[in-house]
Amino acid sequence: MNASSLSLGTWLSIGSPAIAELAALSGFDWVLLDLEHGCVSEATIPDQLRALQGTATKGIVRVGAPYPDLIARVLDWGADGIMVPRVESAGTAADIVTAAYHAPRGRRGFSRTVRATDYGLGEHPSNPVIMAQIETVAGVAAAAAIAAVEGITTLFVGPADLRHDLEHSSSLELSDYDTCLEQILGAAREAGKETGILVRDSAGISRHADLGFTRIAVDSDLSILRNAYQTLLSRK
Repeated sequence: MNASSLSLGTWLSIGSPAIAELAALSGFDWVLLDLEHGCVSEATIPDQLRALQGTATKGIVRVGAPYPDLIARVLDWGADGIMVPRVESAGTAADIVTAAYHAPRGRRGFSRTVRATDYGLGEHPSNPVIMAQIETVAGVAAAAAIAAVEGITTLFVGPADLRHDLEHSSSLELSDYDTCLEQILGAAREAGKETGILVRDSAGISRHADLGFTRIAVDSDLSILRNAYQTLLSRK
C-alpha cells in the first residue's frame, strides 16, 4: 500500500483534552473519542474536540448506539464524523446517514449557532465521515449492503467483538476470522468505500495495510498508559 493513502488514528478512552491535544500534536491523522466503552460521559466531548482545533487531526466520535439525538449533538459540537458500533443491516446504515445529515439527504435538525458553525460565524461542514462498525457475523453477511448505502464512508472492523461473535456463532459459512476480513474488504472495495480496523501494536499496521485496510487505529491511550506502568513496575 502507498503510505500516503493510509490514514492512521488512535483510540482515546480516558476523556482527557490534554491527551487528545498530545495525540494531535504527535501527528495522528485522526483520533477516536469513545463513548461506547470510554471512561467518561458525552459532556467531555466538546473540550476534547477543542483540543484538536488548529491541528490537522480529525475528531471522530464513537456513539454507543445509533441514537439520532446523540449523533446530531456530537456533530453539532464539531466532530468531523461518527463511528457507530454493531451495524448489521443496510436499514440501520441508512438510518445513521439520515441522522447525520441535514435535509435533503437526512433529517438532522439545523442550527446556525452551534460549535460546528463557529457559533454562527461559519458554515455547516458537509459530508461527515460515517464509519459503520462490522462486529458480528450478521454484520459481515450484510457488509456489501451496508457499504452500498450512500453516505457511509467506511466499514470499520471491531476485531474483539467479531472474534467473540464468531466463537458463539453457528454459521458454517462465516466461521473464520480471516474469511470475514476478506469479505468486508471485498464489499468495501466493490462500493468504493474505505475499510478500517483497530490494531494493538505497530506491527499490525503494515500487516493490515497490506491486506487493504486504509484507515487504521493503533492502540488506545488507556492501554498505552497501562502497559507503560506495567513495564516500569516490572523493573522493581
